[in-house]
Amino acid sequence: MEVRTSRFGVIDIAEDRVITFAKGLLGFPQHSRFCLLEPGDDACFFWLQSVDDPELAFVVTDPTLFVPEYGVQIRPEQMESLGLKETKDAQVFVIVNKVDQDLTGNLQGPLVINTLSLSGEQMVLAEKKWTTRHPLMKVAAQSEAASA
Repeated sequence: MEVRTSRFGVIDIAEDRVITFAKGLLGFPQHSRFCLLEPGDDACFFWLQSVDDPELAFVVTDPTLFVPEYGVQIRPEQMESLGLKETKDAQVFVIVNKVDQDLTGNLQGPLVINTLSLSGEQMVLAEKKWTTRHPLMKVAAQSEAASA
């Protein structure tokens, strides 16, 4: 299927690679179909691109690459709504934002995806240990990068 994107033009993805967030994402309840775009084989950041809106895409990552102790407790009713029989079939991503020279991750609102059915849900963790702007890494200033 062809997916139009504002960043990469038209890309071709297999129909069976569409991730469905039945409840949408926080702030975007009307958008439920996304695909994961991998910029390279060894990439740690990906694009979660809306299949239906070329302008809507989020940078996401596996939070454990930056915060090894991070974990998401999936409640039984969430397991059921995602169709998960075992937690090993779930993949967790967080939405990444750039704040000044920091990349931050929304660790309080992780995206949990059933890797078998490709159904997903954005969860809101009650635990206050994590924030919506958890620092992941620093990025070089553009002027520093340009002079390097």
